[in-house]
Order: sequence, then C-alpha cells, then structure tokens
Amino acid sequence: MRVLIVEDDARISDFLQRALKSEGHITTTASDGLAGLELAENGDFNLVLLDLMLPGMSGLEVCQALRMRRVNVSVIMLTALDTAEDTVRGLRMGADDYITKPFDLDELLARIEAVGRRAQTQTDVDHVLRAGEVVFDLRAMAVTLRNDPVECTAKELAVLELLMSDPERILSRERILNNIWGIDKDPQTNVVDVYISRLRKKLSSLDGVPFIETVHGLGYRLNQTLE
Repeated sequence: MRVLIVEDDARISDFLQRALKSEGHITTTASDGLAGLELAENGDFNLVLLDLMLPGMSGLEVCQALRMRRVNVSVIMLTALDTAEDTVRGLRMGADDYITKPFDLDELLARIEAVGRRAQTQTDVDHVLRAGEVVFDLRAMAVTLRNDPVECTAKELAVLELLMSDPERILSRERILNNIWGIDKDPQTNVVDVYISRLRKKLSSLDGVPFIETVHGLGYRLNQTLE
C-alpha cells in the first residue's frame, strides 16, 4: 500500500515511516497541511495518515479539500483530541477512520488493513448508481434519465451522488452544505433548496413523481416509491 504520512512531529513521522515500511508499505511524508494536500491530490496514494493539528492548513481542512476535489484516497485521522465531537467532525469531513494519540501500533496497523479492505471492496463494485429511471455513472460522471443524457453542473452532480449513494437516508440541509460546500450555515439562505429544485426539474419522471422528496423538518432523500 502507498501511504502518505502528513505529520508535523518529526519523531512520530519517523516512527510511522519505519513501522509501515517494515510491514511492506511504501511511504511518503509531509510536515504541513498545504504540502500534504498537494501530494495527496497529485500523487498515487492508497491511504493518507493525517494529523489533525498541522501548520499551514489543519487536517480537517485537508480532508475536506480532498473530498470536495474528489480525490480517491482513504484517510485516517491522527489526533490527540479524543472527544466525541472531534471524532464526529473528522468523520463528517470525510475521514474513513479516526485514531487518537498515543496509539497502539498493532491497532493502527489493523485499522489500516481494515480501511484497505473497504477501499478494495468499493473499487471492485459497479461504479454505477441507479434509482428508478435515473442512472449515474460515477467514472464518467454522467447522468441519464430513461437512457437520455442529463446535463448537470459539478455541484448538481455532487448533490446527486450524495443522495443516490444512500437513497434511504434523510440528508439535512446542514449535512448537504457541509459535504458539498464545506460550510455549516447557508450564507445564501436557500442554496440547497435551489440545487434540489434544479435536480427535480431535470430528473422528473413521466408521471410527475418527484425524484427527490422533502421530509419536512428533516431534509431530503430520494423518493422511496422509485423502483
């Protein structure tokens, strides 16, 4: 496995390098967030071990940027912060796992193996999402409705992928904002509603059934009557 270690503590970085190399992994290091983001975005890595507190750019910001730019790499956050709130924030930013310092090496190696297995399983599955008459090819980033192509903007595709990836889940406006725009509060008051409305118009069914339904007071999800 090709692993990028983004850690500003030289002792921890060196320890991780030696430990991972002894397990047969290929490692590269970065000591600040900006350098780590550039390497992760342009390199061919399977995994990023990402410290939370980094100079230049925090680990949370790096993780968020990787997900918004659709960099296909697994991320394990490393941090001395161990509150539930910190863990949730890391996972919401797109981390695949979260481990606190000081950590047991065997546990870290086991988590790396587990994340690697999940990533391989995801790679092996069909990269096509289907819901009713809508098909979303994730490799081509192309959407069709009844086999006809549907033109979507990058943000529309991102919202659609989020909804279609977990069709039974209700997504709040805040969660959509966080995942797609990287913010917790809506500066335009209705940006999520606008994008949902655009997708509804583009993906309406022949009988007028809305592709995306509003669950009042909670958020949005795919229409559960779709076959």
